[in-house]
Amino acid sequence: MRSFVNRQWEDAYSAIEPQISAQMVHQWPFLAEFPIDVRFLEFDPNHGIRPNRHDYFEIQYLYSGDLVYDVQGRHFSMKRGDLFVMGNEQLHSLRSHGRQPAKVALLAFLPELIRGTEKTGDDIEYLMPFLAQDGDFPHVVPAQTGIPSQVFDLILRAAAELPPRDCRGRLSARTYLKMILVLLGNHYAASHGSVAAYRRKQGDFERLAPLFDFVGRWYGEPISVEEAALIVRMSKSNFMRFFKQVTGQPFVAYLNHYRISKAEALLTTTDKTIAEISHELGFCDQSYFGLVFRTVMGVSPRDYKSRAGQ
Repeated sequence: MRSFVNRQWEDAYSAIEPQISAQMVHQWPFLAEFPIDVRFLEFDPNHGIRPNRHDYFEIQYLYSGDLVYDVQGRHFSMKRGDLFVMGNEQLHSLRSHGRQPAKVALLAFLPELIRGTEKTGDDIEYLMPFLAQDGDFPHVVPAQTGIPSQVFDLILRAAAELPPRDCRGRLSARTYLKMILVLLGNHYAASHGSVAAYRRKQGDFERLAPLFDFVGRWYGEPISVEEAALIVRMSKSNFMRFFKQVTGQPFVAYLNHYRISKAEALLTTTDKTIAEISHELGFCDQSYFGLVFRTVMGVSPRDYKSRAGQ
């Protein structure tokens, strides 16, 4: 703990503000093969962060000082030990409130990191605290709930594994993230301020249930966006927008991550060749399978199989 207290804090304004585009979109510099990051930021009272939105989800633990968030006209004051939970749709800004800089431990990740590996889409339940955010969502988890301190401990554990040096590091970091998401899910599921949003989001998931079931049975066959839209009885354009809003990722990305999760299991538990696995999972050819696998996992299927064997 002493080493953390004495750590060097990064200037938040310099780290974030230059990456906000004219369209008010912030791009986080993730590693392409493993989109999760932990940063320790210091917010100067003289420099706020202008309104922005982003594709990633973020969790901020206020280690010291005071912060004020503005989420599309709603103001949230944070005290030491509070937690701030932000999804990827609403414009938000923040500023330090007080004479001293505010220090924040920030964890950011792309929803693709938590892949839907069950045919019912159960893994998406991990993301509910972010997907269910609406105009009434309580973004701040107060310190007195006990949740923020537990999350902070897990953020530190995840930070110790980043960037991951091997498969074990990836597994550890993802496991710590899932533990954080379980804590947040349990908190918000019982929160009066978010029950209505959860119920609406659950209804959205139920509308997609036939598609999740279809993917679970036929992932080895070609599945087009048009076919997926027909299964849930929506136009292609409405389906694409609806699926991204509900799951946090486009349908093609969801399908590819689902297939790659199956590939991981086949590569490590069977003697099937890469060509056989590629064909079984519905990829048009082995080279395209290798490209998608490397994009998702950061290594080729052959290297992944070799490392897993070691």
